[in-house]
Amino acid sequence: MTTEFPPMKNDLLLRAARGEPTERAPVWVMRQAGRYLPEFRKVRESHEFFEVCRTPALATEVTAQPIRRYRGLLDGSIIFSDILVVPQALGMEVLMNPGPFFPEPLVTPSDVSKLRTEVDVNKELGYVFEAITQTRKELDGIVPLIGFCGAPWTLFSYMIEGGGSKTLQKAKTWLFKYPEESKALLKRIADVCVDFLVGQVKAGAQLLQVFDSWAGELSPYDFGVFTFPTLQHISRSVRQRLSDEGLPSVPLILFAKGANHALKQLAEEGGYDVLGIDWCIDPVEARCLVGPKITLQGNMDPNVLYGGRDAIEETVKRMSQAFRSSEGGWIANLGHGITPGVDPEDMRWFLECVHKYSSSTN
Repeated sequence: MTTEFPPMKNDLLLRAARGEPTERAPVWVMRQAGRYLPEFRKVRESHEFFEVCRTPALATEVTAQPIRRYRGLLDGSIIFSDILVVPQALGMEVLMNPGPFFPEPLVTPSDVSKLRTEVDVNKELGYVFEAITQTRKELDGIVPLIGFCGAPWTLFSYMIEGGGSKTLQKAKTWLFKYPEESKALLKRIADVCVDFLVGQVKAGAQLLQVFDSWAGELSPYDFGVFTFPTLQHISRSVRQRLSDEGLPSVPLILFAKGANHALKQLAEEGGYDVLGIDWCIDPVEARCLVGPKITLQGNMDPNVLYGGRDAIEETVKRMSQAFRSSEGGWIANLGHGITPGVDPEDMRWFLECVHKYSSSTN
């Protein structure tokens, strides 16, 4: 049964993601529902992080908070969840203390036997699907809703490191010491991601983003051997499944942070409509690498939001000119997620500057 959702009132993000001309760049921000907002911190005073993720009413509320606060300025909403719900679905315990912590990480390939061999995403991650459906209704068509997952390499790294890491020594040891076992685990994670993303579309997600936050920690060779095949597998499999099941074809976004060396290959063979870029590559260079058919997303350094309004305005103006200087779609965003100490009014100023300077007539 297909759920009926309110008609879209703002489809700018969807059009840009499909490569269609837009009167200005649509804008949204990674982690826009989060700790920089006082209303989000208020919810967290009485609810643990994963409790918010697992409670559809709470996830809907915090997803909608920035849309309400910045009404008319944001062009997209991203469901409040976490990339680590996939390792949880595989049977691993994940805590927030305050960052992610795995009490029992995978130490050697023999530990993979502890993971679920079959993952029923409806059973394990149905709360995300419920939150997506509720949020689509709550948004009332004001903006599209983005679903997401973590990329296999990033999830693999967390599952082995047991949390965040500056060196990824343990995860990289697996790649070099157990290459075939690593590829098998990456593929297994990728298959769960495919099921999860398809389920999000069924629930009402209108775009999908894959976050490969640690892509840039690998050499170009190792990215090509271990990561690229899983990213390609996800895009191809999701598209095939959506087609086979008569579901809408939604734009696919990939944010492979730091893997700017791979932009050309990702554009030509990755299978994504949109490629997110960080602030370490100039938009003009990125456009030369990907060509005009791929939409780019990004790419202001999130720390500019601490630099005051003049710095924000000047950076947005320069960024807009760079993205608009050549043919191809652009979705304005930061080059990574917004950080907790940002003043919400400086975020508002960023959005207002994007509206001012990203017009196709500027």
